[in-house]
Amino acid sequence: MKSLIKYIVIVFLILLVISGFTALVRSPFAQDKNEVSLTTLVNQINQAEVKELIVSGEKLEITLKEGDKKEISKKESNSSISETLLNLGVDKEKLALINLDVKNESGFTFYLVNFLPIILPFLLVVFLFWFMFRQAQRGAMSALTFGKTKARLAGGESNGKKKLTFKDVAGLIEAKEEISEVVEFLRDPKRFQKLGARIPRGVLLVGSPGTGKTLLAKAVANEAGVPFYFVSGSEFVEMFVGVGANRVRDTFEVAKKTAPSIIFIDEIDAVGRHRGAGLGGGHDEREQTLNQILVEMDGFDTNDAVIVVAATNRPDILDPALLRPGRFDRRIILDEPSMKDREAILKIHALDKPIAKNSDLKLVAERTPGFSGADLANLLNEAAILAARKNQKEITQENLLQSIEKVMLGPERRSHVFTKKEKEIAAYHEAGHALIAASLPHTDPVHKVSIVSRGRAGGYTLKLPLEDKHLRSRSEFESELAVLLGGFTAEKLIFNELTTGASNDLKVASELARKMVTQYGMSEKLGPITFGEREELVFLGKELGTEKNYSNEIAFQIDSEVKNFISKALKKAREVLIKKMVVLEKIAQELIVKETLEQKEFYALVK
Repeated sequence: MKSLIKYIVIVFLILLVISGFTALVRSPFAQDKNEVSLTTLVNQINQAEVKELIVSGEKLEITLKEGDKKEISKKESNSSISETLLNLGVDKEKLALINLDVKNESGFTFYLVNFLPIILPFLLVVFLFWFMFRQAQRGAMSALTFGKTKARLAGGESNGKKKLTFKDVAGLIEAKEEISEVVEFLRDPKRFQKLGARIPRGVLLVGSPGTGKTLLAKAVANEAGVPFYFVSGSEFVEMFVGVGANRVRDTFEVAKKTAPSIIFIDEIDAVGRHRGAGLGGGHDEREQTLNQILVEMDGFDTNDAVIVVAATNRPDILDPALLRPGRFDRRIILDEPSMKDREAILKIHALDKPIAKNSDLKLVAERTPGFSGADLANLLNEAAILAARKNQKEITQENLLQSIEKVMLGPERRSHVFTKKEKEIAAYHEAGHALIAASLPHTDPVHKVSIVSRGRAGGYTLKLPLEDKHLRSRSEFESELAVLLGGFTAEKLIFNELTTGASNDLKVASELARKMVTQYGMSEKLGPITFGEREELVFLGKELGTEKNYSNEIAFQIDSEVKNFISKALKKAREVLIKKMVVLEKIAQELIVKETLEQKEFYALVK
């Protein structure tokens, strides 16, 4: 509809221009100051003032005897010049003395003036009919191609961008080794077939969001040297039943024509969820699409030369038939990057950014445990934005460290101003957290303490581990509980009053204590038993609740043990703060003045 309106507007603009041009050709002297009427012309001829008269269509060009002065006039369209002048009373003898010259109109002007107004409406009607038939034909073709594949063929360099290879993917050493075997098989299949090895039909990339699943697939597309088709799982599913299954068939048919080839399905959980758990029974569109994928990957007629690479961050909800050997033979886990990998990722993303020479990316890697590759890319981008905002020519170490806090906690909210009393409470609250973290064993070092609001936090104590941890002990959890309750305890000791500032700390501490009892088996009273079975309804894609697989007596004991862990942590926090009350006062007063304490400033006060 929008295209039709656009074309109609264009046609009317053309008509407007042509009508204006036609009017100009018909009357090019309408605004001329030397135009005279026919009556004046007759009087001039009768008084023998006219020397020459040139007739060009309806236009009359008059040359007077006195100074060869030029004038113009216009005759009647359907009569000759002689007839017009005689009807107005011109003297025949005087008219005979004038040099009268008649010029014919040019062919272009003649046809433009006389035939264009007739032909143009006809052409407009023809154009409108042609446009409507063309749209109808396009709609018919769209209906026929509705079930065609949405997969795109990955090209090489695009938009001037460099090809992405395994060298450009930092970390993921084991993942690259696993998937590079598939690439080697496609390059030299005979080397593997001699030993009876069969190429994996499917490779499933599993990892948290931002760990580099799609990035690794892009590298495979350039490393493999075979056609690489990529499609999103959601592009198979449509509102019409059967379209998804047809698109799956068409995708594999296209890939088979160019075999050996690779099909990459991003976010396969959009169509690969567990069957039989949905609301639509066994005949809904998503399940038909999944059934077709299962048949194409390992059905009655399977092509070994087509490999399927898929990515998901929810392997737990995928259908078991999809994960069995013969379909997805190889499952590659992409972990969060280690400290060494984080440094390598930062160096790759820093290649196109002017990083200051004295900047230490290793320090940034140390301060970003748990960051994914996407988080690190965002960190450097935020640092670049911060440097640009300050009109800097380079990205400094300070920009990088500030962007870490921005990514973790959110932007600073300087407009969120505390009252004098609130500022004092916030200072003692954060001082309590930091002092207990610095005093107890099994805690991470304090890197920064601040009472400047960031995100939804009124203040924060930044604690970061010295090395990557994969296991946590009971002692670490007990110390962490004491640190979480440090702010609550400091407020109660100093002001003998409680505020809402500790609400999130209490929530996190309560959840951690309950996990220690019900999931980690760290309760001496209840022993190494887990309590509660998680029940998940797949069609909603989220955990709805936990099934209670224990008696009310055990539930009472669980609550008692959770309370016991919290009480011990609260007691420990209170003992530390009473013992080091002078240090707590120093830290809080320094925070009130400076608002932020860096690591060296903080530990100088503690020591």
